[in-house]
Amino acid sequence: MAVVKANAYGHGDVLISSHLNQMGIYSFAVATLEEAIHLRKFGIEGSILILGYTPALYAPELMQYDLTQTVADFSHAQELAKTKIPVKVEIKIDTGMHRLGITPEHNEEIVSLFSIPTFSVCGMYTHLCVADSQEPEDVAFSKKQLKSFAYLTDLLEAAGIALPPLHVQSSYGVLNYPFLKYDFARIGILLYGCHSQFEESCLMNPDVRPVLSLYSHVALIREVEEGDTVGYGRTYKAKRKRHLAVIPVGYADGYPRSLSNRGYVLIHGQRARIVGRICMDQMIADVTAIENVCVGDRVTLIGKDGRDRIYAEELAALSKTITNELLSRLGSRITRVLLIDKKFE
Repeated sequence: MAVVKANAYGHGDVLISSHLNQMGIYSFAVATLEEAIHLRKFGIEGSILILGYTPALYAPELMQYDLTQTVADFSHAQELAKTKIPVKVEIKIDTGMHRLGITPEHNEEIVSLFSIPTFSVCGMYTHLCVADSQEPEDVAFSKKQLKSFAYLTDLLEAAGIALPPLHVQSSYGVLNYPFLKYDFARIGILLYGCHSQFEESCLMNPDVRPVLSLYSHVALIREVEEGDTVGYGRTYKAKRKRHLAVIPVGYADGYPRSLSNRGYVLIHGQRARIVGRICMDQMIADVTAIENVCVGDRVTLIGKDGRDRIYAEELAALSKTITNELLSRLGSRITRVLLIDKKFE
């Protein structure tokens, strides 16, 4: 189940989902009704599960676009049932994250959902909230969650209910609990060839490669003298004469302002440090040590240039966040282009 919420983690939801359809993937997950409808309007085929809450008044849209709605809790199920509109649903089970879902202890309520005539129950799932950790205490908590989910499925089977497709694992559920045998795995950040944090140790370490590269270009070359300051707040002061490249990318494009005076880009295969504060629409890099930098030269913000590569995980760590946030905040002004590497088809 390909998780393509948040514009496919910033990669472009239609672009990614269309390619996945061509590869034979026909199961998707998004966060909102709007995201799901957007995929349908662009011809994405297969099941689309809405992981988040959708008010019952939108039941007609759920039916119209053939979407599957998560039952967020029992009252949400009642609201959907009251519409008397046939809808596809998946039941979310809260085994300890305490976000969405019905707890296994409310098993009578869960059993009753299977007898609602307008519901087509297409699945049931839970979420392991510390699957990314191998700390003993966290592993114990994940095992407790798994036991709780198994208790519920056993109870449902004992009540004569045919279990719908089940899924528990997210990306880290696969990496740290690969032995689990469920019908689906909800692959999110791993689908894009990334980890949430840099140099993580997991039980399983597959050879994943980043899908995304992010490029810009040099818009202008500036020279500043010793003692000159650069950018808002004058946070950078040149200790000697410097050559600077103005790059038309800023925090409105999703490049974190927290990387001001800390981040770096690649130009001609060499690292150039960002100097001054990153603006809404522009940033500045020091290219003094890089020969023959000209207006129009390619700038690599994420990806490979020559022998060096900037990983999204690196930038996320520098900006004190996770890769998921960094990528999902990439803005709408960025043009997404799909390039197929024949070596990996």
